[in-house]
Amino acid sequence: MTTPPRPVTKLAVLSCSYNRKKKTARFLTSLVNQQVPENCRMDIYLLDDNSPDGTADYVQSEFPAVHVVEGSGSLFWAGGMRTLWQHVMNKDTYDFFLLCNDDVMLFDGAVRHLLSAHSLSMYRGNIILGTVQDSEGSTITYGGQKIVNKITGDTVNIPPNPLELIPCEIGNANIMLVDKTTVDKIGILSSSYTHGIADYDYTLTALKNGLKVWIAPGYYGVCDNDHVITWLPQRTPLKKRIEYLYSPKGLAYNEHMVYVKRHFPLSAPITHVKLWVKTLFPIMYDVFKKEERVKV
Repeated sequence: MTTPPRPVTKLAVLSCSYNRKKKTARFLTSLVNQQVPENCRMDIYLLDDNSPDGTADYVQSEFPAVHVVEGSGSLFWAGGMRTLWQHVMNKDTYDFFLLCNDDVMLFDGAVRHLLSAHSLSMYRGNIILGTVQDSEGSTITYGGQKIVNKITGDTVNIPPNPLELIPCEIGNANIMLVDKTTVDKIGILSSSYTHGIADYDYTLTALKNGLKVWIAPGYYGVCDNDHVITWLPQRTPLKKRIEYLYSPKGLAYNEHMVYVKRHFPLSAPITHVKLWVKTLFPIMYDVFKKEERVKV
């Protein structure tokens, strides 16, 4: 009696790039060299948002296995990932979507271990987060977090367990594996966000809809924290500080308030005040907070 062939698991890897060709090349090198299970087909998609440094042409030349999608030049991260995700779903039906930042360098075996981590869950509908460290391997930079204040939404990173899944509430999409069941239920990243915050919103939305968010066992790559200071100094002209308040890559006031009202509505008044204090009186932060990590 002939054993029927195992069904092929189809995985789409999604990433966006803009004007950092060397980092993008390092990421793609670590990705194309991943060994996936025999019954898994991994397709790699990169949306390049019209990079002036020629990233798109370089990737097409040096990484022919990567499907390059051209952006408009004004998509930013969340907009770019949404555009790419929808493009990929229109092309094929995938079992998994792996969201990655293009400044991550994946460890050997990262993709295989993420898929194995998903199989540890007893539930249908899972988001699996891969924890990453800084270049020195001494600090967790991105991964899964727990909420330590239910009113303000303040979070702390959760170190991964070497062997087991750990449930969490909020996660970064630097390395985020999403299964088809999750997408079928809640869709893709919300159109409410242009650049940041969309991954936090996505994990919280998943939990509200009865899905699971997990931190995968162990570590999956290197990615330095590029969001340390969240305000402009007092010496910056007020006009520029106000522009930064509303900028998608700055304090993103409007989108920040959407997120807070959606998930932590009781903190909306204090968040409004905090963002304006950072803008009008940043000297208070310059003096009392030498460094602050992004906690939206």
